[in-house]
Amino acid sequence: MGDRYSFSLTTFSPSGKLVQIEYALAAVNKGVTSVGLKGTNGIVIATERKSHSPLLEDNSIEKVSIICRNVGMVYSGMGPDARILLDKARKSAQEYKRVYLEEPSVMIMVKEIASIMQEFTQSGGVRPFGVSLLIAGCDDNGPSLYQVDPSGSYFAWKASAIGKNMINAKTFLEKRYSESMELEDAVHTAILTLKEGYEGTMVESGIEIGIAYLENTTTKEGDKIQQGRFKKLSEPEIKDYLSNL
Repeated sequence: MGDRYSFSLTTFSPSGKLVQIEYALAAVNKGVTSVGLKGTNGIVIATERKSHSPLLEDNSIEKVSIICRNVGMVYSGMGPDARILLDKARKSAQEYKRVYLEEPSVMIMVKEIASIMQEFTQSGGVRPFGVSLLIAGCDDNGPSLYQVDPSGSYFAWKASAIGKNMINAKTFLEKRYSESMELEDAVHTAILTLKEGYEGTMVESGIEIGIAYLENTTTKEGDKIQQGRFKKLSEPEIKDYLSNL
């Protein structure tokens, strides 16, 4: 009886579950660990970058990605699925900017991505996305960190972890995280969290880090304002952080 429901996406099991979504979460839990932390002046997201072969070019693997100037994301799970969501998110951000002449807020991007993921849980002939995302950004409301799961559900987090070492990483974050920590401390804590379950010696080419922060800028009229920015840290920058641990 159970097998009949496990192969159907649009049919609830007698226990009230969509079993394919649970399988999608199992795919997420097989992915590498990713973490995100919210600081007082920014957000950091970080993940492991594992190469399946020593012959593979390390820079061909990208897990931390920029969606628009002020929003970025990291995924755990199936890379091709994440790539599709990233392309859709970037297209949506460009459409928003073309209409409103400004970057979308973090919440707008989260809702857009979550809606796409939810649509793939109640449509025939498709399957859920096998990824969970940590979306980080800064806007007029300050820094924000969200987690989006294959079901399309999303929640705001102070600190979170996804992937195969999620439970241990969250336990570590519960002990080390402080709401008063600034971005620099958050980056160090993110690296230490990844290091808890990292196999071998951690080097700058083995992890990816992205940060979202508020940048002071001047408008054409001469007014000073703060605008959200998201950027990926370069390997030399990551090396500096590793040397200071």
